[in-house]
Amino acid sequence: MSENVGSGTGSSLPSIPRPTPAISRRKNATENRSDIGWKHGIDVQGNGKKVKCNYCSKTINGGIYRFKHHLVGTKEDSEPCASVPEEVKAVMLKVCVEDKEASLKKRRFGDDEDYPEQTKNEKDNSQQKGKDIRNFVTKEKGAQVQSTINQIMKKDLKKQCDQQCAIFFYTSTIPFNVTKNSEFLKFCEMVGRYRIGYKPPSYHELRETQLKKATTNVDEMLTEFKAEWKRTDTSDISKITDKVVKMLEDAEEFVDEENVVQIVTDNDVNYKAAGEKMMKTRKNLYWTPCATHCIDLILENFKKKLKVHETTMKKGRKIITFIYSRSMLISMLRNFTKGKDLVRPGATRFATAYLTLTCLHDNKGPLMTMFTSDDWKTTKVASTPEGIRVQNIALDSRLWKNIVICLKTTAPLITVLRS
Repeated sequence: MSENVGSGTGSSLPSIPRPTPAISRRKNATENRSDIGWKHGIDVQGNGKKVKCNYCSKTINGGIYRFKHHLVGTKEDSEPCASVPEEVKAVMLKVCVEDKEASLKKRRFGDDEDYPEQTKNEKDNSQQKGKDIRNFVTKEKGAQVQSTINQIMKKDLKKQCDQQCAIFFYTSTIPFNVTKNSEFLKFCEMVGRYRIGYKPPSYHELRETQLKKATTNVDEMLTEFKAEWKRTDTSDISKITDKVVKMLEDAEEFVDEENVVQIVTDNDVNYKAAGEKMMKTRKNLYWTPCATHCIDLILENFKKKLKVHETTMKKGRKIITFIYSRSMLISMLRNFTKGKDLVRPGATRFATAYLTLTCLHDNKGPLMTMFTSDDWKTTKVASTPEGIRVQNIALDSRLWKNIVICLKTTAPLITVLRS
């Protein structure tokens, strides 16, 4: 016999209570802003996806979760805030740790009520994992920092990256001071932002596409200066004596004749004639030839008119060109010379040539040792006709005697030029 349920007559249906509409438990939902992070940011679009920071005014994509990491400074998919107060940062730090622990526990084990049979070991492992998660944020100053697995892995990867970078420099014969170039540091930072999968530009792109872009950018940067260059340009002025005089007179008028005591030009015939002409009409003005240019012309005459100088320079240049066109030989050379180079720049072109002879003379012993060593003999270039010729030149005693003759002749001039 059936039994009636609820009030009413026997044919009435039983009254069933309607379920209460579920309340969203997501504290980050659009209609629910109970997350403490919203006290420090503004919802830009109204959907919780973009949050504008109250302290640095930056807009963070990815919702309130990334915004809290922005305040803490964990660098987890967000740029750290540079203006957040320390007390706010400390609160956000605690919130982020708690969120991370709760998320891990729910993902790995579920709620304790749903899994009453969870063993003590599992609970201990969960708690230990939660402790490890705490280390993903930056500790306060003075506190001891415990390395996480991620940090240890990054430390090993850092060593590998450093080694590969060094090998790249060594095998490409790139000067070490490139690491001080701010553009190189920017490049490394941008590769880090790109993360895994970055491929450098190809040989063609470097020579064509990227080079054209860089040239265009430089031209745009120089636009404001080109007008001034055009105004003061003298390259289209004829260098005959009268034109040179007119150019010097205009310069003198610009700075006022009373402020001009001396005019210094190079030793070109027309400049010399123009300087002497101006001295005749101006008693307080003196024209002087450029001393550096004079010495450079003397060194040039030595090279062109003295056979021993010309021959010695050709042979020295042949040795240097042969070595510096091969990265393997450069490394070998620095091994024997203890890091010294064979090229030394000077104030002028011909001064550089004689300073290079000085470097060869200073490294005579290491060079001769290198060309007679087993390291040299095992290289591929040692058996080539060019390699044999360079070796014979370097081991020829007459070359070193001639270098001494050249240096004795020019040493006083080089000393004056470099003083």
